[in-house]
Amino acid sequence: MAKLYFKYGAMGSSKSAQALITKFNYEEKNMTVWLIKPSVDTRDGAATIRSRIGLSQEAEIILPDESILEAWHKAGRHDVIIADESQFLTPAQIDELRAIVDDEDIPVLCFGLRTDFLTHFFPGALRLMELADSITEIKTVCTCGAKATVNARIAPDGKIITKGDQVFIGGNDSYTAMCHRCWRRAIAAQEQQEQQ
Repeated sequence: MAKLYFKYGAMGSSKSAQALITKFNYEEKNMTVWLIKPSVDTRDGAATIRSRIGLSQEAEIILPDESILEAWHKAGRHDVIIADESQFLTPAQIDELRAIVDDEDIPVLCFGLRTDFLTHFFPGALRLMELADSITEIKTVCTCGAKATVNARIAPDGKIITKGDQVFIGGNDSYTAMCHRCWRRAIAAQEQQEQQ
């Protein structure tokens, strides 16, 4: 019986690499994969999924107002669906992925962030947490050695950003994974420095 999987991690936890490796593993078993990504993620090009370790693959782009069910039927039948950056999918699109699992008995593997730079859920990630059959954390570490859970947004001057839009597309130059304690301490140190 197929399942809806949500595999989440902080920035730099190799989510995209794992998505592409998973695709390779299915294809090695002669199964077809429908690889998708939200159009919001333009960091490596509109239709490209690229990992920090150099893996790269073209994917079908899903627009925010697009029906995944309609796109699925147009794409033709596949054995599995893999979605990268799934936090940017809408809750309605996550519901459609759930319907594909239930009605078509097709496994759907979603990779992405759980929370934003202020530790708030992305709407797509929240819906995945509500609907997924399997939820797995892909772990990475803070510079202190503790498990990183925060996607700290970094300004060009190196300071942690604490205000702004939820979505800001960027890579290692714009974000760093931190443990919650280091993130809070860094923000407190910044605030103290500003008061001097």
